[in-house]
Amino acid sequence: MLVLPVPLVTALVLGFMVLRMLAGERRPLAIAVLLSACALQGLIVALVQYYNVAFLRPVQPVTASFVPVLAWLAFRSSFIEPLRPRRDFIHLAAPAFTLFCVVFAAATVDAIIPLIFLSYGLRILLALKTGGDALPLARLEAGRQPQWLWAGIAASLIISAVSDTLIAYVIFAGTPSLKPLIVSVFTSAGLLAAGLLSLSPNAFGEGEPKDPIRPAPAEATEDDAAIMTRLDTLLSGEMLYLDPSLTLARLSRRLSIPAKTLSAAVNRVTGDNVSRHINRFRIDHACERLKTGDNVTAAMLASGFNTKSNFNREFTRVTGKSPTTWLKARQAD
Repeated sequence: MLVLPVPLVTALVLGFMVLRMLAGERRPLAIAVLLSACALQGLIVALVQYYNVAFLRPVQPVTASFVPVLAWLAFRSSFIEPLRPRRDFIHLAAPAFTLFCVVFAAATVDAIIPLIFLSYGLRILLALKTGGDALPLARLEAGRQPQWLWAGIAASLIISAVSDTLIAYVIFAGTPSLKPLIVSVFTSAGLLAAGLLSLSPNAFGEGEPKDPIRPAPAEATEDDAAIMTRLDTLLSGEMLYLDPSLTLARLSRRLSIPAKTLSAAVNRVTGDNVSRHINRFRIDHACERLKTGDNVTAAMLASGFNTKSNFNREFTRVTGKSPTTWLKARQAD
């Protein structure tokens, strides 16, 4: 019976996902490149560790160092702002430094690779810590799912760092026979998780520019009230909240207001972020649809929600009841 090593299976699965993208699935280029890098790394790991392809052995750490870099760039371009070559190409210093170490200081590679994976994993988690409107290119309907997905990707990078550390330890301890097991369990799991999580529609946003968010004063001003009036008039008049792909960046363009200013005004006036404010309009619309006879699923889809979990959570937050309970109470009156 033909038995494929786990890293090769990982590479095949991720490679299939890349082909699906190329066949027409809409995904940002940065996500496609990240997925391809994970697939390539799985293939190289399998060829080196299980098929003893010697010439790829020095290549493996260099290609590995691209994965966390591409993960960070995919995250930033998906939720914060588009890539800028002069600023973001500096991250290629990580693979370049890895190549330098492979050629001139091979003994340091086992320490360099885990540090690169760990640093970028922590960097993503730190960026996610702010949450809310600090990710203005995330679709408002997605709620906190982008944070959860990218926290998972960051965790997979950290898992890969742990696996590289364990490999170095077992070799140092004189038990290199454990290396294939560690590669199969940890490295493959990390690559597969990073690749599959990046496939979710909520793992990327609109991909448009934005202004950076800065801390704002706590008290609302007259300007804030005027901005809120303009925002609510726009939302009510054109019913933009019914678009599941609506983003903070798009609203700021329609109002000709920087995203940071709009976000801060909403926060100071309502105490909520933009996403929760938009969802109030969506829930009000869903309630009207329920009153006219729509079932819960139809009302959800007609009100700008794509997922039942987000709809149920926001419905309960706004009305104090689940959609089913609210509907039963309405029918009992």
